[in-house]
Amino acid sequence: MKNTLVCCLAALGMLCADASAQDSSDAKRLAGARAAVEDLQRIVAPHGVQESYTTRIGGIDQWINVRGQDRANPMILFVHGGPASPITPTMWQFQRPIEEFFTVANYDQRGAGKSYGETDPAIVGETIRIERYVDDLIEVAEHLRGRYGQQKLVLMAHSWGTVISMAASLKRPDLFHAYVGIGQVISVRENERISFEYALEQARIHDDRQALKELQAIAPYPGKRPITRERIVAARKWPQHYGGLSAWRSESTYFFKGPLLSPDYTMEQVKAIDAGSLLTLGRLLPEFVEVDYSSVKAFPIPVVMFLGRHDYTTPTAPLESWLAQVKAPSKRAVWFERSAHMAPWEEPGKTLVSLLEYVRPLVK
Repeated sequence: MKNTLVCCLAALGMLCADASAQDSSDAKRLAGARAAVEDLQRIVAPHGVQESYTTRIGGIDQWINVRGQDRANPMILFVHGGPASPITPTMWQFQRPIEEFFTVANYDQRGAGKSYGETDPAIVGETIRIERYVDDLIEVAEHLRGRYGQQKLVLMAHSWGTVISMAASLKRPDLFHAYVGIGQVISVRENERISFEYALEQARIHDDRQALKELQAIAPYPGKRPITRERIVAARKWPQHYGGLSAWRSESTYFFKGPLLSPDYTMEQVKAIDAGSLLTLGRLLPEFVEVDYSSVKAFPIPVVMFLGRHDYTTPTAPLESWLAQVKAPSKRAVWFERSAHMAPWEEPGKTLVSLLEYVRPLVK
């Protein structure tokens, strides 16, 4: 028995050593891949800009990333979704061509991504309100104007970021040439209703008993009951499974695993993305579910909306209705026929062409 135990321990030791060696080998391969992405992303043009730094915004340090091949180009301020789903760790998947024509600034919002690690989450948690995010965005815009000598910026936003960007545009239109909304939120409750009905329809078409069971358990949705974290997570699971997040895909691994290859994020900062979501979503949810811009009849700056034809994360019907009635200096809907909610990632070529054709002429 003693010899058997010794042999088992020895075998376990060899397995552990093999596992450790495997982990080490995997880490080296991952580091090599990240280095390749970093080298591809490196801006070497003499008049280019490639900076990543923290600055004081809204009383806390927040991370800003700025990239472009020519400082003289117009600047886009890109406001990420989530809440707490920063663009910086996956911008390498689509942004590089845009940087030839625009300087692009991304920032990790309070409690999100790299900014999560800069301040005690307990302190940040007390400040998680939509109004605070709007004021942060305005501060970031003012900071970028001063640091990079820009009179105005192009404001571009994705998903949750459209909520605070619409408010910032209405509050400080003097800061922006134009507004570009992607996965635009107009009415959260209407979005949730349409998204749920789409999932229910798809579940019936596919005779998906598990989906039907889970969806019927929260029906009617959203109904008159509060939209809790548990209900909204359950309601969004199946629309996304049926291509409502990324068209014709049941999973969006390219996006959720993309940060692992980001040269801008450490592994600890990648882990902080989920921590930021846990910190912010529950606190923002009561305000978020009441967001409704459908009563906004006038918009002070030119507006361009990028609409994913298959988007059932933020369904496009409320946005189409809003665009039809709103008065603005100019307005345009650009349809992305091969996209759902993730248009820049799904159709990066069309994103670039659309920015050049419809947005660049608005920069005066």
